[in-house]
Amino acid sequence: MITTGFGFDTTALDVVEGVDLKGRRAVVTGGASGIGVETVRALAAAGAEVTIAARDIDAAQRVAASLTRSTGNKRISVAHLDLASQPSVRAFARNWDGPLHLLINNAGVMATPFTRTPEGWELQFATNHLGHFALTLGLFNSLRAEGARVVNVSSSAHLMSDVVFDDIHYAHRAYDRWQAYGQSKTANILFGVEAGRRWSSEGITMNALMPGSIATNLQRHLTTQELQDRIRQSGATATRRVKTPEQGAATTLLLATSPQLAGLSGKYFEDCNEAPPAPAGTHLRGVAPYAQSPESAAHLWKASEETLWSLKAA
Repeated sequence: MITTGFGFDTTALDVVEGVDLKGRRAVVTGGASGIGVETVRALAAAGAEVTIAARDIDAAQRVAASLTRSTGNKRISVAHLDLASQPSVRAFARNWDGPLHLLINNAGVMATPFTRTPEGWELQFATNHLGHFALTLGLFNSLRAEGARVVNVSSSAHLMSDVVFDDIHYAHRAYDRWQAYGQSKTANILFGVEAGRRWSSEGITMNALMPGSIATNLQRHLTTQELQDRIRQSGATATRRVKTPEQGAATTLLLATSPQLAGLSGKYFEDCNEAPPAPAGTHLRGVAPYAQSPESAAHLWKASEETLWSLKAA
């Protein structure tokens, strides 16, 4: 198990203290809200050129202007990206020019009502996994130009569900918003497992993380009662500690920048350290064995490619 000297209370700025990212280019999906803002702040504070990839351009521009003032870094820009829209993902990748050193796959939706994308895909899987899968593959040549780190923001919710390959998009089974979210977060982890196998010779690494319990806009689809019910069902207690957005972004920054993790791929971290195997029956901590399965990771990659190819064939 990899331990780093950082922990629960560490902030993103703590992680990048002393780290020089001048000359490095970064993309942060969902960088206009929640822990995305703090991720952009820390990267910019360390000197990186950062692009905020977001659906809401106006909100992203306001965040970029604010962070430019607070960090003194004038190399913060904004680009449109809707991960639930494959044309938008393709356009973003096509318009990217030059190398990319850090890709932070941070954006996501959680526990949404049952919704299908125009392609007929379940929204959470389409956004949280397929959108980021297509984006990362679309940026592959820029990522391998000088070697890069890709970071996938997953969740302890992956413990709620493996990827149900027989019916990923709920064509036949009853929809459960939390299981749907869970399988999309498992996919975030498995993506890194297979990327580590495929891309090690390209110098590209990919790891996943649990940011922690943080009150952000991610919970916008839930009522207060639904949030309380979810906490009870997960086995959490009323005293479970909640992180600030600054603390929630710390593990992301660790995976993106720490010299301790150079060359590392396919791992899952929480509280700035590698997560241990999850105890049986918990939905709170650790990593599920199915989320580290090389066989499932290879299956997911193939299924994801075939899903995207089906668009081109249509």
